[in-house]
Amino acid sequence: MTVEDLEQTTDTNGPTLPSVEKGEIEIPKNGVRTPIVQDLVDTIEPLLKPPKSSSYPTPSISLEQRHIDEPRELRVAVIGAGLSGILAGILLPAKVPNIKLTIFEKNADVGGTWFENVYPGVRCDVPAHVYQTSFAPNINWSEQFAQGREIRDYWQGLARKYDVYQYLKFSQKVEELSWDEKGAIWNVKVHNLTTGETSSQQFDFVLTAIGRFNAWRLPDYPGINDFKGLLRHASNWDPNFDPTGKRVAVIGNGASGIQLTANIQKRAQHLDHYARNKTWVTASFAGDETSIEPIPISAELQESFKDPNEYVKYRKELESKYWRGFSSWLKGSELNEKSREQFIELIKKRLAKKPELIKSIIPDFSPHCRRLTPGPNYFEAITEDNVEYIQTPIKRFTETGIETIDGKHREVDAIFCATGANVDMVPPFSIWAHGKDLSKLWQQDGEYGFPYTYLGVATPGFPNLGFIHGPHGSGRSGTVPHSVEVQVTFFAKLLRKFGREGIKTIQPSQKAADDFVEYSDAFFETTVLSENCSSWYNGGRPGSRIHGLWPGSATQVSIIYRDPRWEDWEYEYLSKTGNRLAWYFGVGCTKKEQDPNSDITPYIRDPASIDLRDLHESWWDLP
Repeated sequence: MTVEDLEQTTDTNGPTLPSVEKGEIEIPKNGVRTPIVQDLVDTIEPLLKPPKSSSYPTPSISLEQRHIDEPRELRVAVIGAGLSGILAGILLPAKVPNIKLTIFEKNADVGGTWFENVYPGVRCDVPAHVYQTSFAPNINWSEQFAQGREIRDYWQGLARKYDVYQYLKFSQKVEELSWDEKGAIWNVKVHNLTTGETSSQQFDFVLTAIGRFNAWRLPDYPGINDFKGLLRHASNWDPNFDPTGKRVAVIGNGASGIQLTANIQKRAQHLDHYARNKTWVTASFAGDETSIEPIPISAELQESFKDPNEYVKYRKELESKYWRGFSSWLKGSELNEKSREQFIELIKKRLAKKPELIKSIIPDFSPHCRRLTPGPNYFEAITEDNVEYIQTPIKRFTETGIETIDGKHREVDAIFCATGANVDMVPPFSIWAHGKDLSKLWQQDGEYGFPYTYLGVATPGFPNLGFIHGPHGSGRSGTVPHSVEVQVTFFAKLLRKFGREGIKTIQPSQKAADDFVEYSDAFFETTVLSENCSSWYNGGRPGSRIHGLWPGSATQVSIIYRDPRWEDWEYEYLSKTGNRLAWYFGVGCTKKEQDPNSDITPYIRDPASIDLRDLHESWWDLP
């Protein structure tokens, strides 16, 4: 129909009206008035044209062509493959979509301290059924307190079971980290200990898992290089050395020094035990008394573990003891005073053969100021006639032995230094960002002078860098494996956020770190850890700031890591628009919902299996 056709209106009775001029009205003979639309052309033509644009705001950005359930690939480096590195290798790939993981390990295999330490008597001083993961327990531990070899085998077995070896690069020693601010990447300088070559690799995020005592070192006594006999650190034990019939010196009375002294005393012709610092040597941590001899797990008990319910019951009863006793490290607490009385009674009983040692052994600080050290057969060993317990400071080493400051010289065939490692928790390699080296900042004479962190997991000024089981890595209670599992899970949440939301850099704010340090100082002042004793809690400096433990219980830190305070972090984003949501939200839908074979309603399940406390909480269980 044309416009011309529409310019006339028909009578309802059928006759066609003659055309009229615009604005005129024709009155038919039958008297019915029929209106003619005025200016018909002007009215119809606009209706035939495309509508003008609406008043909706003009967008200032374009949508990012990605789906919200497509996180970017993250190149993540973990440094170290001890307990922490193994758990990172198991949990991070399961919890962080699209992660590209690399684990650098300086040794030839995984296991960390349990791979390196092979000295006589090395074993865990807590029950083996406690020193294991929550998700892959071993029902076949041969001893209640497993020896180092069995512990190493357990953790290496986990690495094989969960295919952690695919991420590992062995005999690769990290020598330096440097931050590329423009590219927002870490350059990791790695020395191949097999070939001698050095390379640089790039990562979006780096996690250190280097352990607390990862860099053993010999003491710096004058003349130490003059000694002609066998000189070793306990962590660098010579497996070919036989102490039988030899004169041996053991320096140090920490856990390794106590274990070593107790185990070689019977074989050595004579043993000089240098113990400059006093320490509380106990029978156990939580009532599970240790022994120098193996304590086998009975066949009957082993058989009961085949029933999963019975084994869970056993584990819960055993492990729950390590979560109790929070007040034992509070100043003036009844539990701490009771511990002192019990420990002194133990010392007097076991030093009965040489009661003159009692005064030299009992510390002048409270229990728990230093880590308690279960020492089976230690007191008995140092009371034997072939052992000299020496507290006089060492002056120098000679070609044939050790001279103390009182001028007395003692000749020996071998010296073993159980003198610990880098208890200051300063990284053993440089970490550069914005012109500053973290290892220098944390040194005693550095800008901070201690490991300055937020929650022990990161530090301001060093983006995309985290610490697993580093400063403040675990509480005095709980267990080490659980603590590391919880912390790795925290980093999994952080990395998911990092990869999913288009975050370029993430680091804690200085105010958040300052608040954490301020709280830590206030808390530790209420505990015996702030007393005047030397420990790895305070970097070996009596009265110094505590950084080796979490400022609270293991239960408390588990809660804090469970729900991260994202408001304590500072962010830069990948999107060049300046819009923090643009990259994250993408095109407005998920890739999953476009797959007709995907389960788009995973929340619909047997109601009997639904726990309302966890409903819609699981990060992976989404439409």
